[in-house]
Formats: sequence, structure tokens, C-alpha cells
Amino acid sequence: MSRSRKNITAISKYTLAKSPTGIIGLDEVTGGGFPTGRPTLLCGDAGSGKTLMSMEFIVRGAIEFNEPGVFMAFEEKQDELAMNVASLGFDLKQLQADKKIRVDHVHIERSEIEETGEYDLEGLFIRLGHAIDTIGAKRVVLDTLEVLFAGLSDQRILRAELVRLFHWLKEKGVTAVITGERGEGKLTRQGLEEYVSDCVILLDHRVIDQISTRRLRIVKYRGTVHGTNEYPFLIDEEGISVLPVTSLHLAKEVRTERISTGIEGLDQMLGGKGFFKGSSILVSGTAGTGKTSIAAYFAAESCKRGERCIYFSFEESPKQIVRNMHSIGLNVDQYLENGMLHFHASRPTLYGLEMHLVAMHKHIRKFKPDTVILDPITNLITIGSVGEVKSMLVRLIDFLMEEQITVMFTALSLNTIVNEQTDEGVSSLVDAWLLVRDIEFNGERNRGMYVMKSRGMKHSNQVREFLITDGGLSLVDVYLGPDGVLTGSAREAEQLKEHTGQALRDHALNRKDREIIRKRKVLESQISSLQTEFESVEEELNKIYLEEELKKEVMEKNRRELLALRREHKDAEKAAEPEKKKGKKK
Repeated sequence: MSRSRKNITAISKYTLAKSPTGIIGLDEVTGGGFPTGRPTLLCGDAGSGKTLMSMEFIVRGAIEFNEPGVFMAFEEKQDELAMNVASLGFDLKQLQADKKIRVDHVHIERSEIEETGEYDLEGLFIRLGHAIDTIGAKRVVLDTLEVLFAGLSDQRILRAELVRLFHWLKEKGVTAVITGERGEGKLTRQGLEEYVSDCVILLDHRVIDQISTRRLRIVKYRGTVHGTNEYPFLIDEEGISVLPVTSLHLAKEVRTERISTGIEGLDQMLGGKGFFKGSSILVSGTAGTGKTSIAAYFAAESCKRGERCIYFSFEESPKQIVRNMHSIGLNVDQYLENGMLHFHASRPTLYGLEMHLVAMHKHIRKFKPDTVILDPITNLITIGSVGEVKSMLVRLIDFLMEEQITVMFTALSLNTIVNEQTDEGVSSLVDAWLLVRDIEFNGERNRGMYVMKSRGMKHSNQVREFLITDGGLSLVDVYLGPDGVLTGSAREAEQLKEHTGQALRDHALNRKDREIIRKRKVLESQISSLQTEFESVEEELNKIYLEEELKKEVMEKNRRELLALRREHKDAEKAAEPEKKKGKKK
């Protein structure tokens, strides 16, 4: 069960027992299925899908829920019914052989019906009761009721027999589905069945501007909450798929994990990490700006991470896209071969908007992708107004957000003016918006990329030149010249001029460096010579200084020696004086 189905089931706090139909989406809008043990009326114009829906209810009940069923037809024979539903993969003959279902054709001849008070359905009750008891049926379909009462005009008898029929079905305890043709100004031709039915579902097949769309509406459902909107449904080789209108409550989970865009320069503009996983991205721009290339790179990067991606193309065939991507060095064949990438291409005029939405829902539920690409959404304007396209995309975004699937839209801008109409009003709904626009200058058309917004993350507010080459996609910083932003050859010429000037400046600086080195060497040589001369002078001065010091020491030594001799002489004279005195006395 999908996450959206779980949410709807959780919200529907019903107490009425319900029998699931097994039809994709129908159990969601009915809150669990048809009322168990009660009659349900399917009404609509011819070709609206009443017989097929009731048959699928019987078949899926027998196969998926082990509830045998009886299909009683008043118009088509058994072989005709078996042949009609064989294209949907339903093998009625095998199911009858296994006693899982029983198909009974009852022929009603109008001329044999007498409009008297004795008219009753006793014979039908006996035949139907026998069929129910034979296989233990839990489900019953009566197709169609108008044939059964075709010969009656007395409203009293008709109403009495209708009430009797519905009461008899309730007493048998079977979950019954009765089909009826739509009348003039009424849901059915008799206008009575809708009053005695517990659940009434109206099927509608509209053709607007030569495009058909099937819709379903629950007119009433006693005893339970149910969807009240019109829901588109699709009939294809797998049966019926109903698209429920997703919740209008803005209470969905979000993720903080970031995923790469596959373009390094773009990741850098988004803070170096890319987009949030499960977010919605819009890439808009004029024709030829590379929107499909960006989408293909994003799809390839998703597959490279091991995530599944489904690519809805409304303009080019898958082979065209694969071939064109080879020219920019992107090979997605490997992802097609290993089943990680799936293309679904169709012209917008194949279905109406609602049918496209149903088809996308079905493909997404079946493939279970992590990433979805829609390229381009502006082609849908051919089958609906801007408001209708926006309403459809709101529902798709709502569904994908509920499933936590990352989605990228591409949109063609019809002019260079950025407004909501060119981008189908999605710009205000998505989480991130990339704008790729033409920059015409110097006789060239180049591309510039802007990150118009990216909720919840830091992102660049500058324009980058967007290059598409044989080697892939890249973003380069635009060059701000004297006359403003330069791109393409003007940018390259200005960069070459700048590089030439830089080379000349480098050469001049190198020459100055060499002159400085030469002068340094001359000065260092002079310094060395002066240093040598200084050392010679210093040595000569030191020599003189040493000689003076030596002379001083010698003179000091001589002085001390003379002083010593004088002292000795004086001492000798003093010692000799007493002797001289004695001699004189004698």
C-alpha cells in the first residue's frame, strides 16, 4: 500500500464494514471499498466503464481477497464478456472452472413482460440465489438494471420491485454492485435506484476539444466519510486506475539529505551539495538553452547513485534523447539496460490533463522511482489552460512530496521576461528554480544560468555562464569587463588580453628582479672588498696597539726594577751609617 493510501486510511475513521475493490485508487477515495453486505450503484452514460469496473470488482475480489463472485448480465453473453475482458488479463473461463466466479446471462424479452400487479422478480431471485449458493459467493454484480425493467412503466410497481431487489440482496449478505444507465436530468433512467442504494458512484466520459477524459464521483455513501471530488480514471491493459485528489493539508515529511545535480559547477552554486532529496525543481528557459540536457544529467546522476528514475517526455522520443545526449558525452544506455532508467514518451494530445496525471501516477506506482523528470511541462498547455495545467501539477507535486520522490520539471519560456505564465505558475510551488537564459553580445548567443530560488539552503545570487560541449555540461564564472558581463568569445578575448598583460607585467617584474640581483651582487662584492680592507686596517691598528701595550709593559717593568734597586741602595746606606760613626769615634 502506498504512503498516500495509508494516510487516507488513517484519516478515515469509519465503522462501516467495507469490501476492498482491488481497483487502484478507488479504495482510497471510498475509504476502503464498497459497503460490505450492501448494494452499490454504478451509473453513467454508455461507454463510461460501468461493466468493466463491476467486472474488475468481481475478478479482483476472487483473486486477491478470496471472495467468490457472481456476475449476472442482462445484455452481453458469457463469451462476449470473456472476450471483452481478456485484453485486461482476466481469464473468466479459468476462473469459472476454478469456481471462483460465475458468469450468468439472463435474457429478458420485453414482449413477455406483462405490466400487471402479478409482476415480480421471484424467478430472478431463485436463479441468482442458486448461483450464489453454488460457489459461496460474497460479491454480486447485476449488469444492467434498465434491461431488467425495460418493459415496466408503472412507477409504483417499478419502485416496489427495486426496493424488493435491494432488500433481497441485503438479506443474502452479499456485497452487490448494480449498474445503471444515466437518465435525462437524473442519475439513472428510472431515477429511483440512487435512493435505495447505500453507495452511488457516477462515471462520466467527457470529450473536450477532441480530447476524452473519464471521471468518477461518489454521489453518496451512507455511514462513512468519502471523497467528494471528481476523480479521473484510466482504462488500460491492466484495468482501471483511479487518481485520488491528494491531501490538501501541508503536513508532509521533508528530508535534509542533499543529492548532486550531476553538474559540478551547479552543485557549487547550491552550496556545494546539490538539491534536497524529495524536493521539486523547475528548470526554465528559452528554446535551445539546454533544459533537456540538464534534466538528462540529473537523471543519469540519480541512476549513478543506484536510484531509479522515470523520465516523462512530452516532446522527444526516448531514442532521440539518448542520441542527443551522446553528443555531449552522456551515455544513458547502460541505465536503460540495467533497468534503473525508464522512459515514457507521449504527445500531450494523447490524453486530457487528468488522464495524463492518472497515467503518470500509475507508472510511478509501478516503477517506484526515486527521481521523476517531466520534460517539458509547457507542452501540456496545448490541452488545457494555464490554470488547469497548474492545478494538475499541484496535484502531481503533492503526490510526489507525499511519496518523498525528487521531481524535476522543465519549462519553455516564450520570451526573456520571467513571469509565472511562461513557467505555468509552478515557480511559486517548487522548492528550487533554475533559469537558463540567452546572453546576446558581440554577435554571439551564449547561455547564462541563475539560481532564482532554492528554499532552505545557501545558494549563489550570481549568474554563471553555462557551457554545453562535447565533454559535457559545465558552469564558469562570467567575466566582468569594462562594459559589463562578458561571455563567449568576448570573455575569452578579454581573458587573453588580461593574460597577455599579466605576462608582460611578469616579464617586467622578472627583469627588475634580475637587475636587483645584479646590483645585490655588485654591492655584496663591494661590501666584501670593504670588509677585507677593514680587516687589514683593523689588523694594523691591532698591531700598533699591541706594540704600544708591550712598550708600556716594558717601561713599567723597568720602572719597577729601578725602584727596587733604589730601595736596595737606600737600605744598604742605612745599614752602613752606624759603622761609619764608630770609625770616627775611634
